[in-house]
Amino acid sequence: MSYFEKELSLIKNPVIKNIAEQGVALLPEYFYKVPASSTGKYHPNYALGDGGLYRHVQASVGIAIDLFRIKKFTQDEQDLIVTSLMLHDGWKQGLNGNGNSTHTHPLVAANELRTKVQVNSENIWLLEIICNNIEAHMGEWNTSKWDKTVLPTPQGEMQDFVHLCDYLASRKDLEFNFAVRE
Repeated sequence: MSYFEKELSLIKNPVIKNIAEQGVALLPEYFYKVPASSTGKYHPNYALGDGGLYRHVQASVGIAIDLFRIKKFTQDEQDLIVTSLMLHDGWKQGLNGNGNSTHTHPLVAANELRTKVQVNSENIWLLEIICNNIEAHMGEWNTSKWDKTVLPTPQGEMQDFVHLCDYLASRKDLEFNFAVRE
């Protein structure tokens, strides 16, 4: 789990941290190797090439941390948002990594987490919030000409915020300075 060591250290709630750790352990190997965009059209230079998807996810978490200074969320809400962003593109190329982004990747990610993360019944609602955040992270880009599936759109502040952080991390005109994060 050394890939997400810094991000995991930000999560204070032990139940949410456990969900995040289990989710990270489930991520397919390709997640750490592929670019964030298979075409290169939709992400900045830092998110392209080997490891670009991982860097995109790191940037989305970094953006969230910066925005927490002006957008007040409780600590638990921050933990849920960080976890959602860490896992939002975890299965971007589907279960096996086909070399291209999959339109339904938010649903695939949420399904993987719902079926494989172990959480007791009194805390299942926390996992459900994370999965709902992930399912809606694409915002208004919830349809595809290649797939009839319509993804959920953000409902509520937390889902809007997750979408915003992902959107900002995908802007070609914004660069993220990873050096100041270390």
